[in-house]
Amino acid sequence: MALDGCGLLCKYILIIFNIIFAVVGFAFLGLGMWLRFSDNTRAVFHVQELSSSAFVMGVTVLIALGAVMLFVVIFGDYGACSEKRCALQVFSVLLAILATAVVVVGVLANSKRDEVGMKLTEFYGTLYLIYVDSQDPGIAVTLTFIHNALHCCGATGVSIIELVQKTCPEPDGFLEHLKMPSCPGVIVDVFNSKAPMMMGIFIGTGVLLFIALICSITLSRKIISVSTPQYIILTQTTSTQANFQPAQHEVVTTTYPDQEPVFFTPLSAANIPVAYA
Repeated sequence: MALDGCGLLCKYILIIFNIIFAVVGFAFLGLGMWLRFSDNTRAVFHVQELSSSAFVMGVTVLIALGAVMLFVVIFGDYGACSEKRCALQVFSVLLAILATAVVVVGVLANSKRDEVGMKLTEFYGTLYLIYVDSQDPGIAVTLTFIHNALHCCGATGVSIIELVQKTCPEPDGFLEHLKMPSCPGVIVDVFNSKAPMMMGIFIGTGVLLFIALICSITLSRKIISVSTPQYIILTQTTSTQANFQPAQHEVVTTTYPDQEPVFFTPLSAANIPVAYA
């Protein structure tokens, strides 16, 4: 379908958005599945006393979030690439729910920053102990991401005695070669002193989702306007009908004497679709 400039812009924005969304969704789902079914962490989910631990809850959230994101991407990519209104409508509904949930989670995380900080610290401590015991490569990737994102190193931060030194980031100065900030303290500090910034990240993510929602709705409306043709009705006035007497038959013959004549019946007036530019 021939979309105009606004429709094409919304289409390409949705395609790029869904590609990024799919990559993040695969990362969350893959990491969650690794932590859930790895030989070194599987036993945690079978211990009844740990069924409500922060580690189990965190892994469950990763798997659920990754699956939901990929489910949303399926409708978004199919609707944008194939220009299907039904898929775009489902995508818009799911996106609206997801954007609202992200904003609500950001507000709740800000209001309960102490509790959230302690839960994340407990989650990190579980990862730390499992890695020290098993040297699992999947957990090593997770710890490396956390250490680089927060610029911290393990439970102590002391390079000489730290057991996860391989996953720590590069020191910024001379003193950090001796001791870097410990991750449990940094996690608590982030949610205590930088809670407004964390809430801003959640709200900013929600705003991006709402922008994608606006693009989805706009593209859906553009597809309606393009796919619905406009009609005009051709009528004849009384005088025209009186003066216009179409021939009943027109005979066309050729120069071949043995060929039968061919008759053409004139077309009657009909409703002709006209697409307005």
